[in-house]
Amino acid sequence: MNRLQRILVLLLLVIAATASATVRAGVADANGADLEVSLITYGPGDVYWERFGHDAIELRDRASGEAINFNYGVFDFNEKNFLLNFARGRMHYMMDAEPTDQEVAYYVGVGRSVTRQRLALSADQAAELRDNLLWNLRPENAGYNYDYYADNCTTRVRDALDKVLGGALKEQLTARPGGMTYRQQTDRLMSAQPWLMLLLDVGLGPYADQPLNAWQESFLPSVLQAQLSQARIPAAGNGTLALVGSEQAVSPNRLQAPPASPPDLRLPLGVAGLVFGALIILCRRSWPTAYALLGTLYLVAAALVGLLLLALWTLTSHHSAWANANLLLFNPLAFLLLPTLWRARRGFAASRFIDGVIVVQLLAVIVAVVLHLLPGTVQQNQPWLLFALPCWLALAWSLRRNR
Repeated sequence: MNRLQRILVLLLLVIAATASATVRAGVADANGADLEVSLITYGPGDVYWERFGHDAIELRDRASGEAINFNYGVFDFNEKNFLLNFARGRMHYMMDAEPTDQEVAYYVGVGRSVTRQRLALSADQAAELRDNLLWNLRPENAGYNYDYYADNCTTRVRDALDKVLGGALKEQLTARPGGMTYRQQTDRLMSAQPWLMLLLDVGLGPYADQPLNAWQESFLPSVLQAQLSQARIPAAGNGTLALVGSEQAVSPNRLQAPPASPPDLRLPLGVAGLVFGALIILCRRSWPTAYALLGTLYLVAAALVGLLLLALWTLTSHHSAWANANLLLFNPLAFLLLPTLWRARRGFAASRFIDGVIVVQLLAVIVAVVLHLLPGTVQQNQPWLLFALPCWLALAWSLRRNR
């Protein structure tokens, strides 16, 4: 091999090595100008923890073709004391990253919608976002204390984008009014499972009924997606440009979509309360055993719900359940009425102590109604007032009837 041939071979080896390095290079080493940033939004799923939807930040290296999804929605059922921490409101979530194709394929396979919004970030902003996400991905930085409304997998995505935008996103979204409250969004998205929706609704306190701005309501992936479509950021020269450069429906939704608005629970719960109260009165007159069973069902349920509400307020970090006015309607005092209920079916009168308990409970219901009618009341618990009031009036009448 002569000298010229050796030089050609060396040049070919250098070219091959350079090409190989380019292929191996990816998101972690890419120049900011080669990074394409997108928000990937996944629609709601069938399982209760999937009802709110999900999202991720996608970074794609145009040179190598590598695309990685960064998301903040990972939790571990096998974590020590997971269920206890969950009940106490101390949920530990983590950030994770995986190839876009793998993650998107999963959501497409289960029928959930997938939407990609390409964001018009500058090269410096894209590189800064990449560096921030990689720092956040380190084991010592990946975990965080999850909050359903204030600090979840979507608010973390929102905050990461806002940081590299210099606060421009928060400034715009806080100036816009939200469309619904936390309670309304929760009822809307959980309406496919009525029993769980009702349990969550009775457990939510005034925090869930505060008026929201668009920034706060962007705890939901679908809301963040809609708000980004309207957001604008400073242009390189003068003026502004749209934050979302393009939007692509990667895969359509193949599951039952949640309703556009929350169900109005006032009529069904109000009717249920009237029917239950009427049955108690009718059975008290003609079928004492059925009366005792119906009364027991209500009193046990009211007492257990009250214990749950009290525990959520005093023993947990679920601040969305604190100071719940439904404690005036459902509380552990109901347990005290059970023996008298069964004696009443045989014609025995309530004791003076039980008379006092009944009066206290009726006063509590009246206080709940008055509190709701006062100007400036935040908690929207009309459905539970309409349900509990006729039930308590019927029970009070039936327990004191023998006097």
